[in-house]
Amino acid sequence: MGDPILGDKKECQKIIRLKSLNSTTNVSALAREVIEKCKGLIHPAKIGEVEQLLYYLQNRRETPPGSAQNKDNDLKRSELTDSRTREDSDYSEDSTLKEAAHITDLDSYIELLYEDIPEKIKGTTLIMHLARNPDNLEELVTNEMLLGALARVLREDWKKSTELATNIMFTFLCLSRFSQFQAIISHFKVGTLCMAAIEHELKRHDLWRDELLKKRKMTEGDNQLAKREYEKSLIKYQSLVSKQEQLLRVSFNILSNLGEDIKVEMKMVNKNVVGMLVKALERDGVELLTLVVQMLRKLSVFVENKCQMADLNVVEKVSKLIPCDHPELLDRSLRLLLNLSFDTDLRGKMIKVGLLPKLVGLISSKHKTVVLSILYHVSMDDRCKSMFTYTDCVPIVISMLIESAEEHLDIELMALCINLAANKRNAQLMCEGEGLRLLMQRAFKFKDCLMMKVVRNVSQHDGPTRNLFVEYVSDLANAVVRCDSEDFVIEVLGTLGNLVISDLDYELLLQEYSMVPWLRERLKPGAADDDLILECVLLVSTCCSDEQCAIMLAREGFVTSLVDLLHAKQEDDEFVCQLMHCCYRFVHHTFTRECVLKTHAPDYMLDLMFDANTSISSVVNDTLDIIAEHDAAWAKKIQSEKFRHHNENWLDMVDSRQADDSNDLYGEDPMGPFLRGDELLDRPDLFERPDLFYGDGFRDTVILQGDGDMSPDYIMDDLGNSNPEFLTQHGLSRYSRLQKEKALNYH
Repeated sequence: MGDPILGDKKECQKIIRLKSLNSTTNVSALAREVIEKCKGLIHPAKIGEVEQLLYYLQNRRETPPGSAQNKDNDLKRSELTDSRTREDSDYSEDSTLKEAAHITDLDSYIELLYEDIPEKIKGTTLIMHLARNPDNLEELVTNEMLLGALARVLREDWKKSTELATNIMFTFLCLSRFSQFQAIISHFKVGTLCMAAIEHELKRHDLWRDELLKKRKMTEGDNQLAKREYEKSLIKYQSLVSKQEQLLRVSFNILSNLGEDIKVEMKMVNKNVVGMLVKALERDGVELLTLVVQMLRKLSVFVENKCQMADLNVVEKVSKLIPCDHPELLDRSLRLLLNLSFDTDLRGKMIKVGLLPKLVGLISSKHKTVVLSILYHVSMDDRCKSMFTYTDCVPIVISMLIESAEEHLDIELMALCINLAANKRNAQLMCEGEGLRLLMQRAFKFKDCLMMKVVRNVSQHDGPTRNLFVEYVSDLANAVVRCDSEDFVIEVLGTLGNLVISDLDYELLLQEYSMVPWLRERLKPGAADDDLILECVLLVSTCCSDEQCAIMLAREGFVTSLVDLLHAKQEDDEFVCQLMHCCYRFVHHTFTRECVLKTHAPDYMLDLMFDANTSISSVVNDTLDIIAEHDAAWAKKIQSEKFRHHNENWLDMVDSRQADDSNDLYGEDPMGPFLRGDELLDRPDLFERPDLFYGDGFRDTVILQGDGDMSPDYIMDDLGNSNPEFLTQHGLSRYSRLQKEKALNYH
């Protein structure tokens, strides 16, 4: 049979290469020869199994590419080949050869790698086709000569031929899809070569484009020769770009697969892979753009990468891809924008480049969830909420809310509506026509607290929108005392608390629906959840804007209940602020003001006048101003407390200034600013220096003698008579000068 067997011995195994296996081979004879060559490894009794294996290999090799058996085999290997991307198959179709690649001819393909560029291209193309079959990968990986030769050719000749570089990188791409082979790729530094190739090709593309633009400018006018030259250059440019995008596609694919290891990804980031990806967004190839956007999306979850993308104006470049006719590219672009929309500045850029109308137009598409999430992030900024009024967003989302028959709507849709309702103009658009009635109807039908939150945000705006709620006040009050859902009741209470309407009879409302005992019971500390208690306080504050209702609540003991609640929640700023606002409403009316003054509420207010929370201190001072205006005794107390506080602050300021001045005056004097008595006795040298006490010229003018019977007045008179300039030089005190002037005037 012409020496059909070549064997490589390894520990516990022997690799058999059947070079001449074909349709005419005698399988039984070949099986006996294999067993003879593998003495000690295969028992002769296993000859039947060896024949079956050889028969399978013989039929597999001779199976035509389009046969049913080959299709069945492809179906069995579908799980392994699912990871192949569409761009890989597109490239392989462009690189087909008339010659079929066989794993048995691998050595001859390797020999081609040592020839000239055309032979290298042929050899790498055949090897690439072998690598496309996952069954061949393990044998390719074990061939160190093959991998070393491929890495060498790629390192030395990738600039000489784009096709050659693409063939080799595609072979490594097939290996990079499997994590167990990625260490081999890293060993040959294929990732570094990919990044170098990407950077080089991007620069080359800029040069080609600049040259094409120059030739295009030369076509202005009737220069026919320049026009023909430009057309030729354009065709050449398109051909070069097509081949270049194949190389970029394969290179980025390898980096994407290697980036599954976070350490490798960090190395790529340090080598500016983010900048390369953002630069590649300027290309036109759909497959390349899809891959690039996917990689950017993965990298954008890290703050450092996101900041670098922002500096490179990634939002402006991605906005050009929205909308597009390619669903996969559109989906990945939207998901990249979703990651970027967590940044406030980038949300502002999205508005600036005009993305908002484009996103609104995609709400009804199959990308609805991602689009609504982006719009929700944009609507978080108050400055951006008003921009929605210039689009059809509000009518679209309200229509989606009302027309949906499902009990639970998408959380993204509800969150967006809640944010939009916080803007006055958006709220007016929501209430146009039957909007408010339909919203209320759905909220009460399903007891949907999120829908009720939308209604609550709409009710916070004054003007005609708030007056529309008069029709639904009875339904809201009835829901408070009858609904079992606490979350829904909280939103209903918040809605009622927003309805400050002059024509509304709050007293009648509370009495008709028996809300007074319901509120009194829940205003007790610990009687309910804090959120519910807080909403009750807000409702009481709103009702107290009506004098008759405020008097009724005061007679029911609400003032005392509020003060007790203030004592229990004095550490909670939100509770304190709302309770003080409630007291502010009470003190507006004479009767209720007297009720407030009989409690400890004014004492709490005196303590809170200068609270660090400006909202609390502001409402407290407004409340105390009203009390001081109507009660002289409390006016004095308030004035006294303000004086005490300001005086205390002034003294603290003076003390701090004196401490600073003393530090500046003495510096780092080892003696310190003062000497204590025991320290003074330890310094006898000070007594031998009269200049410390009297100055340098004193001892030249005065000599103290005798037993000390000379009076100080005599000394001063003597000094003044003997040396008139002394008094001026040595600083006679202001008090002494005044006394002397009085004596002269007297005489």
